[in-house]
Amino acid sequence: MNPNVMPMTQPTKSSKNPFKWPSLGLFMTFKTIIEYIFLIFKYAIRGVKFLTIDLLLKIYNTISGGVDRAYKSTKKMVDVSKKEELPKKEKKQSILNTDLSILFKNSFVVKQRIKKLEAKKLILLEELKGNGAIRSKTPKVYRYTAKNPKGIIETGILNGYSKLDINTFLLQEGFEVYEIISNEWTEFLYGEKSIFAPKMSTKDLLFWLTQLSTYIKSGITLTESIKILNNQMGKNKTYKRAFQSIVYELTMGESFSKALEKQGTMFPPLLINMIKAAEATGELEETLTDMANYYDEIDKTHKQMISAITYPMIITVFAIAVVTFLLIYIIPEFVNVYKTADVEIGGFTAFVISASEFLKANIVFIIIMVTILITITVIAYRKIKAFRRNMQIFFMKLPIFGNIIIFNEMAVFAKTFSSLLRNNVQITESIDILSKITSNEIYKEIMYNTIDNIVRGEKISTAFKDQWAIPEVSYYMIVTGESTGQLAEMMSRVSSYYQEMHRSLVTSLKAFIEPVIIVFLAVIVGAIILAVIIPMFDLMARLS
Repeated sequence: MNPNVMPMTQPTKSSKNPFKWPSLGLFMTFKTIIEYIFLIFKYAIRGVKFLTIDLLLKIYNTISGGVDRAYKSTKKMVDVSKKEELPKKEKKQSILNTDLSILFKNSFVVKQRIKKLEAKKLILLEELKGNGAIRSKTPKVYRYTAKNPKGIIETGILNGYSKLDINTFLLQEGFEVYEIISNEWTEFLYGEKSIFAPKMSTKDLLFWLTQLSTYIKSGITLTESIKILNNQMGKNKTYKRAFQSIVYELTMGESFSKALEKQGTMFPPLLINMIKAAEATGELEETLTDMANYYDEIDKTHKQMISAITYPMIITVFAIAVVTFLLIYIIPEFVNVYKTADVEIGGFTAFVISASEFLKANIVFIIIMVTILITITVIAYRKIKAFRRNMQIFFMKLPIFGNIIIFNEMAVFAKTFSSLLRNNVQITESIDILSKITSNEIYKEIMYNTIDNIVRGEKISTAFKDQWAIPEVSYYMIVTGESTGQLAEMMSRVSSYYQEMHRSLVTSLKAFIEPVIIVFLAVIVGAIILAVIIPMFDLMARLS
């Protein structure tokens, strides 16, 4: 026996083997080999079917299981009620008694609540005569309970300088106020620096900017426009709270940009600064339209970036799942066959079998370790600047993928810079805004260097010279824009150029990756199948 091969022990008599090897004839041996090749593809197809169809159906059935159970339970109750129908008079009396009891109970609960609210209202009126009328130097977060003009009791959040200011505003809006409170807990949950501060989605922000610009152009005042948008988007309680707070700030004489700024992270810093500049120049309508177009283009670029990353990730995960399925479920079946036939295993087949045994024995441990590793990497990327910077440099220097990141960053940077310059935002303030918009540490450093150059009286383009993360085309276009005095127009062209380059590269990458990954998956699966077929030829040679 060859010492380099893996010996396979004879199974005991008690071991059960569903496979029966032929003992006579070369024809039967070929037939058996074909059967086992068919068996491999059968299991492979089952695995693919499970990953692509059965798993999705299982998830769907699990989600809809509650609905199915509710339907079956309701159907069962209806069937029972049909069998045990009460006489018509008794049935009507039973329904009447039930309705009266529910009505009495609800009426009692409502009366009790109104009684408590009226007591709170008396306390509030006493507070407004004393400490509630004292205005603070800085705005506080107030939580109120009031009955709106539709007769519905609701709670909301407003920033103000005193309870009297909040009460006066709510009365003007047609509310009946019951309670206004302010404490550290309210400040922690709803303050400007709250960790729970919400952020408006790009889709809703686009709608909000477009509608607001349309209303203002048609002659509706800013405050009334915000009220209309509050009614349109009022189903979202977070948005409703923010819009109501903006209306309050505008009513109290605050500027629009300051009112948006007081909503925490609800609105992007870029939008707030652009509106601040527009208020100084009197071009609010045009700025709102420009910002709607800006966020629309940025959203498209972002989606292209996500698309470029998502597709390879899905294919990679699918490939890992198929290979894992083959190693855990298919290979062990053939190992049992080889043991029964006393086939000597060596070379690549022995390696595949060893990998299968290791994976089957340690699959849980491997999943846990991979999960922990991914979690640590994500946390380190978000919290540790040096780690994040090195990771970004690594990905930006990868072939093809690096250009996708660079083109995306340049498109966003140039588009934002152009918009800031068009709206007469100061250069130093524009660069500071740009450094806050990007999450890429390399470009942040370039922004900070640009600010230092401006302070020293140097040109903006100096900070972009000889930077590996800045393509030469964009550098020379910035230099041209500075020399001709048309930097905003030139940055707009840079944005369009790199946005088109990014779109083209993403499309080409998706077209290139699909066949490459399919071929890679086919090679891996084919190698595993070949590894389990090779011993069959040895067996065929012995039988012949």
